[in-house]
Amino acid sequence: MDILSLLTDPAAWIALLTLITLEIVLGVDNLVFIAILSNKLPAHQQQKARRIGLALALIMRIGLLTLIGWIVTLQQPLFDLGIAGAPGAHGEATFETAFSGRDLILIAGGLFLLWKATKEIHHNMDPEGVSGELLDHDKGIAQIAFSSAIAQIIALDLVFSIDSILTAVGMTDEVPIMIAAVVITVALMMVAADPLSRFIEKNPTLVMLALAFLVMIGAVLLADGFGVHVPKAYIYAAMAFSGGVESLNIIARNRRARRAKG
Repeated sequence: MDILSLLTDPAAWIALLTLITLEIVLGVDNLVFIAILSNKLPAHQQQKARRIGLALALIMRIGLLTLIGWIVTLQQPLFDLGIAGAPGAHGEATFETAFSGRDLILIAGGLFLLWKATKEIHHNMDPEGVSGELLDHDKGIAQIAFSSAIAQIIALDLVFSIDSILTAVGMTDEVPIMIAAVVITVALMMVAADPLSRFIEKNPTLVMLALAFLVMIGAVLLADGFGVHVPKAYIYAAMAFSGGVESLNIIARNRRARRAKG
């Protein structure tokens, strides 16, 4: 289908809006990770890291969309361990023993996210105990090198990009629609990145909550890699509920601070 036909096709617009919504939902995890990681950089490098990280995410996703035929093959099993999974409630296996390229990428990404989020939680609980990183005593957080931040952002961008594209493939087979959805979504994320990072930095308790989310997302990626599929709605409902509770805590703290000053 040519571009003109897509522009005049209502189904194409519905697919585009659906994909944008999906990409935004899937991109929240990536955006939170970039916000937390960039806040550990010196102030003059933070915005640059966020811009580069999101630009690389855009380039990576568009590049992968041009290889969509190869991306789809990642869902084909590469090997099978040949063992029976533990029986579930109805006798079926609770995990898969055949692993595809997508599964291996999700497992690697889940392990990386679990390691990184756990490490950051440890740093927040014991900032003096960090090693190999500079400590910003004013903020009480460990600073990292710019190149290290970009490398970690690229690693996670790859995992989320492949997962996002494979999800999009199930909704439309029109690559121009997918590319348009990715470009619009990343543009929105670039607009939201700086305010989100400032909000997280001004409310340190949100950092621990966001890191806990990343631990959960890492565990879900790991489970998905082993064939245990957790509905995304459960994850985002838990995140929304926790975020709502923390928002009430922030409002209460701000009111107490204003009363104390008055």
